[in-house]
Amino acid sequence: MVKEFNSYWALILGGSSGMGLASARKLAAHGMNICIVHRNTRVELPVVEQALGDIRAFGVQVISFNIDVLNSENRTAALLQLQSAMGAQGRIRCLLHSIARGNLKTLPALQADDFNSTIQNMAVSLYEWAAEILHRQLFTADARILSFTSDGSYKAMEHYAAVSAAKAALEAITRSMALEFATHGIRANCIRAGITDTASLQRIPGSGALLEYGQARNPFHRLTTPEDVANVVYLLCRDEAAWINGAIIPVDGGTHIH
Repeated sequence: MVKEFNSYWALILGGSSGMGLASARKLAAHGMNICIVHRNTRVELPVVEQALGDIRAFGVQVISFNIDVLNSENRTAALLQLQSAMGAQGRIRCLLHSIARGNLKTLPALQADDFNSTIQNMAVSLYEWAAEILHRQLFTADARILSFTSDGSYKAMEHYAAVSAAKAALEAITRSMALEFATHGIRANCIRAGITDTASLQRIPGSGALLEYGQARNPFHRLTTPEDVANVVYLLCRDEAAWINGAIIPVDGGTHIH
């Protein structure tokens, strides 16, 4: 396999499972060094460490931080350690946001704090990390900021109000970064993944019916997989994708047309 990303790094927020982890594997397979920021319990850590070991087997550097992504002191400390690990020539080619930390209460049980924490985790955190990375001049000259959105950004679903608001905010922030970070050589895009059977989706009440519905609507009669999404992350990191900026890209096998 061609190792076209040998001198580059990917910083993945929420990369210990699902689409974030699949993206880490895909990018590492093509030579990109990986930094994963995650939030897991002690019970979950052995599985996470095994996954990180599998990524190291591709012959790339891998570092990780089990921290609260919203804590500014943690963010600064992690970036300083990453900067040291990258060395004088190392830079971040891809900042990928894959955080699924949202409140799934129904209306009107949702409180303002539920909305605020969900939007902070699933939208604003991307901007905060991107802004500090830019301030510290850790991006490559042709960097890519990517994030995962969903149909919930424009559709109403039960139990999804807070996440829906966060996804809409994520898309709006991405468009603004695509416009205002362009002078720094940065491209920003959202991937609107189809229904994917991940741990975060399984937390949604009624997820079984949602999975069945998604498969029935899909032209290929199957669900989106984390690997489907990771493939597009990889494509958007290639040199040839440099002119894609400010886009919301559906990666669902055509479900959105049905």
